[in-house]
Amino acid sequence: MGWWIDVPPSLALSLPPGWLPSRPNGGWAYRDRISPAAAGLGVVAFYAGRYGHTSATVWERRLAAGEISRNGVPLRADAILAGADRLVWQRPPWPEPAVPAHWGVIHDDGDLLVIDKPSGLPVLPAGGFLEHTVLRLLERRHGGDPGGVPRPVHRLGRFTSGLLVCARRPASRAWLSAQLRESTGSLANGASGGVGGGVGGGVGGGAPPCRKLYRALLVPGRLALATGDSLAITTAIGRRPHPPLGEIWCAAEAGDPGALPARSQLTLLAKGSEADLVEVAIVSGRPHQIRIHCAAIGAPLRGDPLYVPGGRARPGGLPGEGGYRLQARWLRLQPPEGLALELEAPPAEGLD
Repeated sequence: MGWWIDVPPSLALSLPPGWLPSRPNGGWAYRDRISPAAAGLGVVAFYAGRYGHTSATVWERRLAAGEISRNGVPLRADAILAGADRLVWQRPPWPEPAVPAHWGVIHDDGDLLVIDKPSGLPVLPAGGFLEHTVLRLLERRHGGDPGGVPRPVHRLGRFTSGLLVCARRPASRAWLSAQLRESTGSLANGASGGVGGGVGGGVGGGAPPCRKLYRALLVPGRLALATGDSLAITTAIGRRPHPPLGEIWCAAEAGDPGALPARSQLTLLAKGSEADLVEVAIVSGRPHQIRIHCAAIGAPLRGDPLYVPGGRARPGGLPGEGGYRLQARWLRLQPPEGLALELEAPPAEGLD
C-alpha cells in the first residue's frame, strides 16, 4: 500500500514516478525577540550573530530590500535594537529540490501511522525545505480526515529510509515521546546488553518499551570484528564549531559539559569488498547518532559526505547531503494497553 502526488506530464518525464518536481514555495517568516543581552546591537549585527552561516553583507542586502521589520514596521536601514523588540525576516519564496513523495504504509490503525519513508525526503521543515516534507505531505493528504492529521513523532535524516512513526491523537504522540524518554533515561542507569537482549534495557533487565534497529553500509575493512560479532559504542555526542553552520553535532570533545550520553550496539552482518553491512541498535536517539558513532570507531558510513573517522565533521559538509545508505529497519513499541507492536520495513536494496 502506498501513495504519491501526481506531477505535470511535462515535468514527470524527467523524474522517477511519484516524485515532486522542484518548485518555489511561499516563503517563510523567521521571528526573533530581542533579549536584554542583545539590546544595543544593530539589526545587521544581531542577524549576523544569530545566523552565523550568513554574512553581514547578505543581511545588509536583505535589510535594504525591505525584508526585515521591527515591531511590525519595515526597516530599510540599520537600527539599534532594544530589549523585547520583535524582528521578522520575511524570506522570499525559494525553489525546493525535487523529492520522492511516495511511501509504503506499514501500519495504520486510525491513530498510529507508520510509514516506510523513502531516502531523500525530509521529515520536517528545515535546511531549505518547507513544503517538500513528510509533514506537509501528510497535511495535504489527511487534512480532511475525521481522525485528524498524523504527525511525525520523531525525525529521520533526509537520506535515511525506513520506519517513521506518526500519530493523529496528541495523547498518542505524548506516550510515544514518553517511551523515547524512558529508553533514553535507561542510559543513566548503566543498562546494557546485546541486540537480542534489548540494548539499553530498562532497570532490572526488562525489555525497553521502545527498541529500534537500523541497517547501514560502512566503509569496508575498518571493523576489527568477525561476522556476527557485536560492539558497544558509547561515544558522547556534542556540538563543535563548524564553518558553514556555526556549530554541528559530532563526537563530543573530552570534558564538554554539554555532551549527551549515547549508546549504540553494532553487529557486523556481512563483509564485502565495497562495503560492510551492519545492524545497529540504538536507544538514545541523539542527532545523527549512527553516522557519528560509526565514524567515531573509524568506520564511517560508505559515502557519508559529512562525518570522518573519529566522529568529527568535514569542514564544508552539511547534514542534509546524501550519498550514504542507512535504513530504520525494525521497531518495537509498547502501547499503554495491549500487546507490544513490532514492525519491520521491507528490505532496502543492498541492505539485506
